Amino acid sequence: MKSYFGRKVAIDASMCLYQFLIAVRQDGSQLQSESGETTSHLMGMFYRTIRMIDNGVKPCYVFDGKPPDMKSGELEKRSEKRAEAEKALTEAKERGDTEAVDKFERRLVKVTKEQNEDVKKLLRLMGVPIVEARGEAEAQCAALVKAKKVYGTATEDMDALTFGSDVLLRHMTFAEAKKMPIKVCGCFFGSTKSSQF
Repeated sequence: MKSYFGRKVAIDASMCLYQFLIAVRQDGSQLQSESGETTSHLMGMFYRTIRMIDNGVKPCYVFDGKPPDMKSGELEKRSEKRAEAEKALTEAKERGDTEAVDKFERRLVKVTKEQNEDVKKLLRLMGVPIVEARGEAEAQCAALVKAKKVYGTATEDMDALTFGSDVLLRHMTFAEAKKMPIKVCGCFFGSTKSSQF
């Protein structure tokens, strides 16, 4: 991550939030407040952002807006898969299969509007810029890269390349012990260059 010292990076906030919400503690639970509200998304975003700032990276989180109409078919498929996962979860609970229960509970995680708003408020209080996209976050991240407002897009979603981001930074937001960041430079005449830092 230190390779990007001084660089502004657009980050797909939805991808981060999802990662935090599916991450569970060793006892199988999410982080919660005293009143039982999930706080995994807040703790995860806080510490990840602090780590980036400590390494000299200037994050700009981009939040998804309304999905485009052409994505309605994909959203229907996701809804069907969600219903299948709910059924499989019920069956796994009946069998007492804790491994399958964990697997299907992760598939059913969905970032709520309230969780998005909580994180936006946190980032504003931290002085970290946020952008609310009209459509998909990856498209907005790519637009920021093309406009030279940021150096690259940090996401695990390769759609950022499709939207024209010249620089895609994968694994950038992972714990350093797990993965090294991979920089995928823009597509030039159908070829993609990638390098590992």
